[in-house]
Amino acid sequence: MSRHLTAIIERFPIAGAFTIARGSRTEAVVVLATVTDEAGHVGRGECVPYARYGETVDSVRDLIRDQAEAIAAGATRADLLTRMKPGAARNALDCALFDLEAKQAGRPAWEIAGLTAPQVATTAYTLSLGTPESMEAAARGAATRPLLKVKLGGEGDPERIAAVRRGAPDSRLIVDANEAWRADTIEANLAACIAAGVGLIEQPLPAGEDDLLATMARPIPICADESLHDRAGLDALAARYDAINIKLDKAGGLTEAVMLAHEARARGFLVMIGCMVGTSLAMAPAMLLAHHADYVDLDGPLLLARDRDPALVFEGSLIHPPTADLWG
Repeated sequence: MSRHLTAIIERFPIAGAFTIARGSRTEAVVVLATVTDEAGHVGRGECVPYARYGETVDSVRDLIRDQAEAIAAGATRADLLTRMKPGAARNALDCALFDLEAKQAGRPAWEIAGLTAPQVATTAYTLSLGTPESMEAAARGAATRPLLKVKLGGEGDPERIAAVRRGAPDSRLIVDANEAWRADTIEANLAACIAAGVGLIEQPLPAGEDDLLATMARPIPICADESLHDRAGLDALAARYDAINIKLDKAGGLTEAVMLAHEARARGFLVMIGCMVGTSLAMAPAMLLAHHADYVDLDGPLLLARDRDPALVFEGSLIHPPTADLWG
């Protein structure tokens, strides 16, 4: 049965701005892949290209379109693992094929993936990088949320961490430095995290410059984000990290992410299921892994001024599993 592939760029405004150590954005720019078969079944997948990994929206859209002939000829998700590199383009196409399989078979995607049925999950809620004063105010506004993810940026981070804790005295905290700490600042930042009761520190040092983590005490678990994309990177992490952040856009789709989660668990890593800033369509496949994770960070739609319709259902920080009309 022949299949038709399309890939288009879409833009969704962010509520305010989203700021991390690398800069600020006011919109989420995503690529939507759609695969349609002759019977009219439609599978969709969304990805968020990331400049940190050398991706642009145009290059990712074109990488997806380059697979049109192979998809028409019947290429499978397994074929994509060898045809395409891990990254956003493969993610959108992998998730579109997963969705299409579910629609064709009349079976949920979680069952096809060999997983158990997804459950309601509690997501972290992200506080953008800012001044200590602005971050304390943002934390105060989100203080009823049980889990906050705090974006940090290097100089002044101890003050930011303390300010967030003042604003949200009862929330569990994750901090994400986005590679902004250095060898001469990590001890002071770590001490500030200990004082604030932080439960997890994400990617404190730049990927490729994180050997120090193997020789220093880690009283708070350290989570690899930029330092890990797929299963091929696990061997290098054992001495340096205690946890990994699995993002479908890094891993190259749900197919690889499921295998990565299983292997990481077998090696004793804590697991976070994370995301880029995208719509509910990008979060929906990741929700299949949420109840297999120690930390869930799938708040992308909560940061948008406008989401897709239909969308995931959020109740505060609780996310409900996707319905079939959204994905899977």
